[in-house]
Amino acid sequence: MRRYITEFIGTFFLVFTVGTTVLGQVPLAPLAIGATLMVMVYAGGHISGAHYNPAVTLAVLLRGKITGAQAVPYWIAQLLAAVVAAILAVFVVNPATVTAVSPSGRDIWTALLAEALFTFALAYVVLNAATSGDHPGNSFYGLAIGFTVVAGAFAVGAISGGAFNPAVAVGAATMGLFDWTKIWIWLLADLAGGALAGVTFLALNPKERLPLETAAA
Repeated sequence: MRRYITEFIGTFFLVFTVGTTVLGQVPLAPLAIGATLMVMVYAGGHISGAHYNPAVTLAVLLRGKITGAQAVPYWIAQLLAAVVAAILAVFVVNPATVTAVSPSGRDIWTALLAEALFTFALAYVVLNAATSGDHPGNSFYGLAIGFTVVAGAFAVGAISGGAFNPAVAVGAATMGLFDWTKIWIWLLADLAGGALAGVTFLALNPKERLPLETAAA
């Protein structure tokens, strides 16, 4: 249970920061979002692995560090935290108007590609920096993960909305930042990116394959 509570706390503060900075039109919002992810990764990494992202959980599942029975409660905790954080962010900021990101036509394809690529990058960094046996106990994993989000948000945030995380996408839709009818774009792209990262990690690091009984330990 402590793993799931940790996932709730970390995802909550990530989505709450996304909401307050974007709704409040805060300059350098990507830096605040990446910094929040970084500190929450350091805070909860030793308990839950600090996924805070269903796509990362999927990557870790495919990598073999957790089981399917563990992954489902992770996803529930992450999505529940996102909705609660979104509601509170709207209450705190109380924006006059909110314009939803709603890609259409060619923009759908560019959003899908941008989201998939940077979600892949994020999950790939998590797997290599936080789960690899080649450098256990390193001190840089949180910084690497946080700044991957910063880089992605600055690079393609204006194109796709810069979620790179299905929980963030659900939170953003709850806040009115993403069009609910287009939520499939972020869910599909982000989960695909996470799955590809998990497969790629194992292809490049075959010695890291773990039996399920080890993953469940």
